[in-house]
Amino acid sequence: MLGVPFVAVYRAVAWALRSFFELRKPAPRWQMFLLGLLCTAGCLGLWYWATLGRPEERTLGPMVLPSPQETWASFHSLWYDRALTRNVWATLRRVLIGFGLAVGVGVPIGVLCGCFARIQGFLAPLITFGRNIPIAALIPLSFSLFGVEEKQKVMFIFIACVAFVISDTAHAIGAIDDRYIDTAYTLGAKRRHIILRVLVPLAGPNILASLRILFGLAFGYIMLAESIKFAGESGGLGDIINTSQKRGKKEHIILVLLLIPFLAMTIDRVLLQVQKSLFPHKFGGLGVLHSGVRGLGFLWEGLKSAVGLTHPPPDGGKGSA
Repeated sequence: MLGVPFVAVYRAVAWALRSFFELRKPAPRWQMFLLGLLCTAGCLGLWYWATLGRPEERTLGPMVLPSPQETWASFHSLWYDRALTRNVWATLRRVLIGFGLAVGVGVPIGVLCGCFARIQGFLAPLITFGRNIPIAALIPLSFSLFGVEEKQKVMFIFIACVAFVISDTAHAIGAIDDRYIDTAYTLGAKRRHIILRVLVPLAGPNILASLRILFGLAFGYIMLAESIKFAGESGGLGDIINTSQKRGKKEHIILVLLLIPFLAMTIDRVLLQVQKSLFPHKFGGLGVLHSGVRGLGFLWEGLKSAVGLTHPPPDGGKGSA
């Protein structure tokens, strides 16, 4: 009699395991959310267990790992005594300006590299060098080139990221199928029109997706640059970690380490919404930014027509520029 329920339970468990580990099958969003909560709760529970009890009885002492209660209790001193908001803004400003420069320079160069093999061949040594140089080695070089003030930290982020932006942009442009180019030439498009109206829009979703990943990389790099602080400047989150390590304030280190992913994730969510709004056909979304960009394009074409800057359609042929 016991065999029938046991077999039923065994089959139910086996089916659940097969469904759970089904290869590359998307999971429902509610399951992903619950599993994420389960992982978070498990990590917090492990932290609580490892720091439970009196200091001399703990698995990990307070000098190694403070308890969750001790960590949260130190937030007041981190906020007021360590000027948390000012340092957060200093870090965000440096990352946004430095990474913005890398995007402004790297994306156009990457488009040219993806469109013209000779340009890519000419810049290949610099791109390879920039992608493979140890990031820590850039700190003394950035001091020599840009001094020891705010400019150094911004340019450090720029130098650390620009080669990756160029490489990923060139790869996204190069991945576009040649049939789109051939179709555009057949319709009489010029080379610059193919670049701006065919290749860049088609590669845009992949370029923006890559930039979201690289922004997280830049957020990690700034911690290195902020490990050195000079008088008269906001140290940033990296400086809080560095000085807390010297003073033995492990609670502040943990709080900052929890804050950094939260800030990065918040900005990533904003970029994701921008990505969806710019490319609703690929990522979903309302497409407000997409409509705005199209409207600006139509307005520009209308202005060109009004002032006589447009030209008759070419005869065709791939040699036209």
